[in-house]
Amino acid sequence: MLMEANCDMLVSKSLSRRSFIGGVVILPALASALTGRARADSSKASQASMHYQTTPNGNMHCSECKFFIPGQDAQSNGSCQVVDGSISPNGYCIAFNQK
Repeated sequence: MLMEANCDMLVSKSLSRRSFIGGVVILPALASALTGRARADSSKASQASMHYQTTPNGNMHCSECKFFIPGQDAQSNGSCQVVDGSISPNGYCIAFNQK
């Protein structure tokens, strides 16, 4: 009986080591994947650095720019491939590039 108890302890220790080592391998990989996504989002320029404004510059406005991603309808704010944040279809920035 004593021998069986020792065997059971060895098996449970090896399983917990195996679980630990598995976690040590998986957690950094998961953290790296999540950090990669965060970096992708922060790669956009700030509105201030791109001199974004909510009003057009003459005939140049975001809804006519190739980087603009429209919102739900023509009047809703959308987003931009270059500039971070909510972008007005009537806005303008120095990254403007006619469609």
